[in-house]
Amino acid sequence: MPGDAVEDLLRRLAPQVLGALVRRYGHFDTAEDATQEALLAAATRWPVDGRPDDPKAWLITVASRRLTDLLRAEQARRRHEDTVARRLPPDRWLAPAADSAPADADDTLILLFLCCHPSLPPAGQIALTLRAVGGLSTAEVARAFLVPEATMTRRITRAKQRIRDSGLPFAPPVGADRAARLDAVLHVLYLIFNEGYASTSGPQLHRADLCAEAIRLARMLHELTDDPEAAGLLALMLLTDARTPARTGQGGELVPMAEQDRGRWRREQIAEGVALVSRALPRGAVGPYQLQAAVAALHDEAPSMDATDWPQIVALYELLLEIADNPVVRLNHAVAVAMARGPRAGLALLDGLSADRRIADDPRRHAARAHLLELAGEPAVAREAYLTAARRSPNPPQQRYLHARAARLG
Repeated sequence: MPGDAVEDLLRRLAPQVLGALVRRYGHFDTAEDATQEALLAAATRWPVDGRPDDPKAWLITVASRRLTDLLRAEQARRRHEDTVARRLPPDRWLAPAADSAPADADDTLILLFLCCHPSLPPAGQIALTLRAVGGLSTAEVARAFLVPEATMTRRITRAKQRIRDSGLPFAPPVGADRAARLDAVLHVLYLIFNEGYASTSGPQLHRADLCAEAIRLARMLHELTDDPEAAGLLALMLLTDARTPARTGQGGELVPMAEQDRGRWRREQIAEGVALVSRALPRGAVGPYQLQAAVAALHDEAPSMDATDWPQIVALYELLLEIADNPVVRLNHAVAVAMARGPRAGLALLDGLSADRRIADDPRRHAARAHLLELAGEPAVAREAYLTAARRSPNPPQQRYLHARAARLG
């Protein structure tokens, strides 16, 4: 079995195996260690010995044996009676087999909810999701967010410690708790994708690995739940990521949407995203991810920037402001208003955001203001705005683009 095929299979099976162990035995952190060792054994042996008939069962068996060893070792180190009682080895647990999932639950979905519990800080949610559900190693997660591996290890350890101390059961959330947890899951996947699509640090404009992982997890979530916002988030990711091939030039420089070769956009991905959001929107209450996906669909289906249905985009942003008012939505709304009604109308809205400390100094506001000033025929002021945006941007490709725009006006 080729090594790449083994890696893909193991990444898909990792959360299922971990979920099965946590459901039966608890001990999230120990179960994760055992799962990682089973995955390592499979990665080493399967390319040589061949894939077993039931890969998931093989992994669960190996992981369960390793978990037994780990828990027995823990028992040997613990002397207090109450701790020993909590650390019984797996062969003495009165629970169903780890590979026998209850009919009304999906371990992967429960695991995703657990990793994205609202009590965890966003950084912990993201790290734990990529580690436990995404199957990335701690070193890979650290590289993804450009922090030392030791820092990411501490972050993940703290998240697991909080889950352990909270006493959260490994069970599907219900009622209001399920809604709150689903919101957290969607938000974490959204943050992972955004960091990949527009990196806030590091030398690259785009992180294909993070985008791909966010889309994979969002697709998995969509398959596991019929929530329309899960469909909307997947659609938004697909429609946005579809533009990636045209988003950078040969030297890695940023190419704005107005100048992109739309023939390079991924049409199959656009068709899938449009179909997803078209099915989700009529199903009831419309959420922010569905509305953002609808905006992305209008962009992707337009043959050019000028032919884009800007009045409809303005209307969608105004609906979005009613249910998810935040400065980034207001920024995007201002740009859409400028395209629909003229740059002066958009500039008035952008200038109104200067009093909002959350976005007043954001490079995106200054870049948008520079572009609209340029369209309004004020090159000198636009140039200063481009330079201000460049100084505030943390991303080198964006900085180079903004400096180049300013130089054209100099």
